[in-house]
Amino acid sequence: MTVNRRDFLKRLCVGAAAVTTGGRISFGAGDKEDKRNIVLIMADDLGYGDLVCYGNKTIKTPNLDALAKGGMRFTDFHSNGAMCSPTRAALLTGRYQQRAGIESVLSGRSNYETGMALEEITFAEVLKAAGYATACFGKWHLGFTPAFNPVRQGFDTYRGFVAGGSDYHSHIDRSGRPDWWMDDKLLPEEGYTTALLTEHAVRFIESNKDRPFCAYVPYQAVHFPFQGPNDEADRVVGGDYWSKAKYGRRYDDVEDRKLAYKEMVESLDAGVGRIVKKLDELGLGKKTLVFFTSDNGAYRWVGSNLPCRGQKGDLWEGGHRVPAIAYWPGRIKPGTVTGETALTMDLFVTMAAVAGAELPAGRKLDGVNILPVLLEGRKLPERTVFWRTNGQGAARKGPWKLIMRGKKQGDYTFVGLFNLDDDIAEDKNLAEAKPEMIRMLRAEFEAWEKDVTAGVTWVRK
Repeated sequence: MTVNRRDFLKRLCVGAAAVTTGGRISFGAGDKEDKRNIVLIMADDLGYGDLVCYGNKTIKTPNLDALAKGGMRFTDFHSNGAMCSPTRAALLTGRYQQRAGIESVLSGRSNYETGMALEEITFAEVLKAAGYATACFGKWHLGFTPAFNPVRQGFDTYRGFVAGGSDYHSHIDRSGRPDWWMDDKLLPEEGYTTALLTEHAVRFIESNKDRPFCAYVPYQAVHFPFQGPNDEADRVVGGDYWSKAKYGRRYDDVEDRKLAYKEMVESLDAGVGRIVKKLDELGLGKKTLVFFTSDNGAYRWVGSNLPCRGQKGDLWEGGHRVPAIAYWPGRIKPGTVTGETALTMDLFVTMAAVAGAELPAGRKLDGVNILPVLLEGRKLPERTVFWRTNGQGAARKGPWKLIMRGKKQGDYTFVGLFNLDDDIAEDKNLAEAKPEMIRMLRAEFEAWEKDVTAGVTWVRK
């Protein structure tokens, strides 16, 4: 499919779409000229219970705990998908990932030439049109070839890896290919992935301290292979790492994997701390929204999703309820906790609101603006939200969550109905007591399926 990128971007900001919620936010006198920065940090496979501020007793996360203490911690934040690529598509576009045809993980083995369509509009394009410097440092996982590189989707610069989980030291992907990029060209770089991404993010902030910027930092941690900063590389060029070897050379040693996982979380925490410290050193702390979250839940045999049931890949809460922290000194009240239900796709509209950027005219966005929650503690209007992956479907309205299984669209069998306010562990199936709730949620889910699968723009080069 041929896309005239110049004409496409010219249409980007013709008008604003009416998708904000909770009214306009006033930032105070002078802010119109003094634009606000954004640092969006996404962990990979980090579980709901993996941080001390979420109840973890064994992993040390002082920097993320400090962000929670100085800002707002979410207890009901969810990734749009239970796996990597779908959540990232929703984050970048502000839409359910099904609209972009990316409901499953892009593996790079069977669909190497596939990626998110360039017709999709990303938050980077919206912010760039508003005068922001934009950068991505980390995991892309929305296309492996240069044609789908982040610099084709609104980012001024990119450093990182495009596959799902490359070696943290040799930067080799699961098919034995080198996977470390500078913009759309392979450029090897020595170092531990987490540390390298942090360094690039810090340099970008330093270089753009005098203009508005958005730094998107999708870390690889704590996705496999399970390698700490002091471990050796597990992969070499030409190797095949599609078996259990994907976890690392000691893939049968569960305790070693858990130890590596702990080191990876703590390295991630240190990276976040360094980024925030740099903002403070440059006097940018009060001008910058820092938002931290994860792309899905953890594998329960290495990480923790407690008190939730399930793990990565599931539509039980453990697969998609994730930690989320918003930090903005002077804007967000310190030490606040919110139980508002929010999703990854909400960050697109929220970042546009922070930047005072126009949303693309005529573009259906599914996310809502959560800035009123962050700055004023407001409630969000009630809505029904949905998940679908690998033969599983779920619908959530208020505290009620319906889970289903099926082999194809429109053909699902009932699994359970749960009240998450009383039962976050999804232990008590209330189906017999609430048949009308099941009928309502199922009908809404079926209508949603028809809507999000119409006009899919997923392309294959």
